[in-house]
Amino acid sequence: MPDMTRKTVPAPSTWQQAVAEHRHPVLRSSLWQLANSVIPYVALWGLMLWTLDISYWLTLALAVVAAGFLVRIFIIFHDCGHGSFFRSRRANRLTEFVTGVLTLTPYRQWRHKHAMHHATSGDLDRRGTGEIWTLTVQEYLEASAWKRLAYRLARNPLVLFVLAPLYIFAIQQRFPSRVVGRRERMGVHWTNAALLAIVVGMSLTVGLKAYLLIQVPVIILGGTAGIWLFYVQHQFEGVQWDRRADWNYADAALRGSSFYKLPKVLQWFTGNIGFHHIHHLSPAIPNYRLERCHRQTPMFQQVEPVTLRASLKSLSFRLWDEQRRQLVGFGRLRAIRRDLPAPLAPG
Repeated sequence: MPDMTRKTVPAPSTWQQAVAEHRHPVLRSSLWQLANSVIPYVALWGLMLWTLDISYWLTLALAVVAAGFLVRIFIIFHDCGHGSFFRSRRANRLTEFVTGVLTLTPYRQWRHKHAMHHATSGDLDRRGTGEIWTLTVQEYLEASAWKRLAYRLARNPLVLFVLAPLYIFAIQQRFPSRVVGRRERMGVHWTNAALLAIVVGMSLTVGLKAYLLIQVPVIILGGTAGIWLFYVQHQFEGVQWDRRADWNYADAALRGSSFYKLPKVLQWFTGNIGFHHIHHLSPAIPNYRLERCHRQTPMFQQVEPVTLRASLKSLSFRLWDEQRRQLVGFGRLRAIRRDLPAPLAPG
């Protein structure tokens, strides 16, 4: 499959025409996806509650499946944030709030940060909001010892994919961000109020301990899957990042976002978000129409897919090497230091 170069990135008129017919949500498809995601999740929650008195190992096994449905619910939440799940703005906002409560995510604040992510993805000069912390090799070499330590901890797979998801979804998102406005802050408080009502209700009915024994592993597993997906979507072999002067929208979408080709069952649970190159090109396309858009458009098929097996290599990526224009591991630092001139001897 040919590699896309800057010269082959389509002009706006070309790709806009290619995505135009796929941008409109289909009410029947949206309602069906909502039903086949939320209803099984609620049913699994009830089944896990029943298994607590039988075997907690059985509960944890069911939690894996429930986490898969939670990821699928998050994709619906994500589409609503883009206004692409329903034609009706009110239906998108209502569904976004409900699915945001289920995924412990404040809808307005997340929508604001995610919009900034789409506007700056792949831009080295506008990194930060809504993204995974990534330094360039030069930035790391110039950082203080404390910043280097913090960065190494943040990029450690155990922290990034196990501890961070629980912290982000259970703790960090309970507080308004300093970069959002009043409406977004109020959205955080409304989400927290709904979550508090759920916790109180569950405590009075099934007990707080039972609630936590079910909810915590589901959030950890679902959060880990979600962070991993987001990570691979923008940190993969062959990814392109540019400085602001060289950055353009279509390039950032088609070369800075991955086509994560997953097995069909995982593609279903992740709501086709593996077609991330198309999603970044046109966020208005509902998730259930991304695959068809990919199949019907030859220019999108030129993007080299990242397979499940190949994506594991992303675990070794730590820094962006501007000289080589690729993601590298910390081992690259040793090579750089070997090439540096030795300090002059005193006298």
